[in-house]
Amino acid sequence: MNFRYALIFTASLFISAFSLQAQDHGSSHDQDHSALSHEEHGDHEGSCCGQEEHSTEYDPVSTVMHHIADANEFHIWKDVHMPLPCILYAPGQGWSFFMSSKFHHGTLALDGYVLNHGRVNRVADPSFPKGEQHIDGVCHEARMVLDAKGAETEKDFYFVCLDGKPYQLDPPSTLDGGVLGGGLTSFYDFSITKNVFAMILASILLILVFSAVRKGYARNEGKAPSGIQSFFEPFFLFVKDEVTLPMIGEKHYERFQPFIMTLFFFILFCNLLGLIPFFPGSANITGNLGVTLTLAVFAFIITNINGNKDYWEHIFWMPGIPAWVKFILTPIEILSVFIKPFALMIRLFANISAGHIIILSLIGLIFVFGQNGENIGGVFAGGIVGGLFTAFMNLIELLVAFLQAFIFAILTASYIGAAVEEHHHEEAHH
Repeated sequence: MNFRYALIFTASLFISAFSLQAQDHGSSHDQDHSALSHEEHGDHEGSCCGQEEHSTEYDPVSTVMHHIADANEFHIWKDVHMPLPCILYAPGQGWSFFMSSKFHHGTLALDGYVLNHGRVNRVADPSFPKGEQHIDGVCHEARMVLDAKGAETEKDFYFVCLDGKPYQLDPPSTLDGGVLGGGLTSFYDFSITKNVFAMILASILLILVFSAVRKGYARNEGKAPSGIQSFFEPFFLFVKDEVTLPMIGEKHYERFQPFIMTLFFFILFCNLLGLIPFFPGSANITGNLGVTLTLAVFAFIITNINGNKDYWEHIFWMPGIPAWVKFILTPIEILSVFIKPFALMIRLFANISAGHIIILSLIGLIFVFGQNGENIGGVFAGGIVGGLFTAFMNLIELLVAFLQAFIFAILTASYIGAAVEEHHHEEAHH
């Protein structure tokens, strides 16, 4: 078994009530430097951060979304944060390199950049002063805007407040063209975020594990496996016997075994890291569309560059059926080429994100029932109900971590198998 490709290919969330409470405290600390959301529509002038009374009521939706989102720092405990490198580029300004700790948890602006709920944003207004600036906070405002079809839709805008004056913020540029709410803005963020850090960690763990297993096979050649080799060999045999061999076929499976095996283990390691409630875990890696999109693109490329003549013929002009039916089936088959990797992307993202959201929501019952500590009986009731269901969901999430890695691998293998399968259209003569 060839492990070299696994070494090259280096390209849910279990949280206890104590961990959630600590991070809530930290979130409240950050929000002390932020303004309330402004729901009114119209001119923002005249109101800025810190001029309205701040509500400390527990908000389950924003808390859950905050925990599953990516960030430029790890929140360890209360006011303790693990800073990560910020690598930023803005046309006309150039590159900026610094650690996220330079923002002092959102109280400082640095060269026009600020930390907005854990993510770096840039001030779009060129009149904003450069260097280090002590800011009043970050304001959020929901406004009604017109979408591409001319219909009104609500959109969130963020402003940084300096000396009582609001300056609008730009989020990082994304390649979705606005389809997923992003688009090109005034800067590009190449930072090592929580998800990137966790993916690098998963890749390093994979390299160490596969290197140790390779040495085990070299050391125990002709002998029974031992140590870490014996632990992982059932997984290798499972991927071969249940995924690549039946899906791709005996003739071609060995070519794609390293890729499918690495897909399986990379997704599995990322999922398992997401189940760890503290640093260096807790990152929602495969619950991020950018990550699952990249994995799906790999699957798309490998499938289609290995597609043989029969594969493309069945897509563009399926043999053996009337011509008028081909005009119906051909557009469907062409669409299926893109729908298959899209389904891979959405399935992994949705399942992992849903599991994290459910667990965080169940833990949030402690704060909801307890009315932020005012109702002691509610705290115990929420702890019992939420704790029992959370323990059950943690077991389900552990199963889902393995299951989603297996499903992604077996579906990718089935797509590759269909691309390399050889068809025989000759009719038998009797």
